Amino acid sequence: MHIVVGVGRIPSDSAAIRLAAREAVSRGRVLLVVHAFDGPADAGYGPARRVAARLVDQAVATAQRYTPGVRARGQLVDGPPGRVLLRLSRTAVLLVVGEPQAEVVTGAWCPVAVARTHRPPSGPVVAAVDGSPGSVPVLRFAAEAAGRRNGALHVLHVSEPGRAAEGGRVLAEVLARVPEVTGALRRVLTGSPAATLIGASHQAGLLVLGPRDTAPGGRLGTVAARVLRHSACPAVLVRAPTGSFLEAR
Repeated sequence: MHIVVGVGRIPSDSAAIRLAAREAVSRGRVLLVVHAFDGPADAGYGPARRVAARLVDQAVATAQRYTPGVRARGQLVDGPPGRVLLRLSRTAVLLVVGEPQAEVVTGAWCPVAVARTHRPPSGPVVAAVDGSPGSVPVLRFAAEAAGRRNGALHVLHVSEPGRAAEGGRVLAEVLARVPEVTGALRRVLTGSPAATLIGASHQAGLLVLGPRDTAPGGRLGTVAARVLRHSACPAVLVRAPTGSFLEAR
């Protein structure tokens, strides 16, 4: 099992490459740097594929330059990007991308991290929970990430105005379901869920959340979609149960 990062352009995907490299080193995993080549079928195929191969080499070099000790290898794969990444996610512990392509984040077999801009790995790991069954894998993923970073873990729930007490009960219930997680800071904020989580991301090192529909291939939901696209720090979507309805069809 390895870390997979999908790259389309350099340097626009450098934030994703750097995050994936750090994750690979912290987990002791190999980093697979992938570019999906869906090039022309005419005489331009050969030159276009050579350009794509150089892009993969540049991405591997970027990972090695910013993260000494990373075991990175490149792979140029023929096929549409979404389909390629879904297939590779079956043997990955984490898939990292620079943009939250809906097909990928809803269909991947593993958690999907979106790193749109580079942020130093500082600040707490924030687990956004809503009390649903999907909150448990979100909290477990966030706790493990905080442990690898030797950082703080914040468990956050966004409530409607005037319902902060109810939010406190939600946090208590979620934490009770994962008794191995201790020492987390509980935070209840009020307001619009998407805007509040995006605001919290400015002080976070990593934001972990779940989709609205936890079924494989289920819809992402407007809150998760907005957060993945606008988070100021890397954001990870953790779905439960793990599995891809889209790729398996």
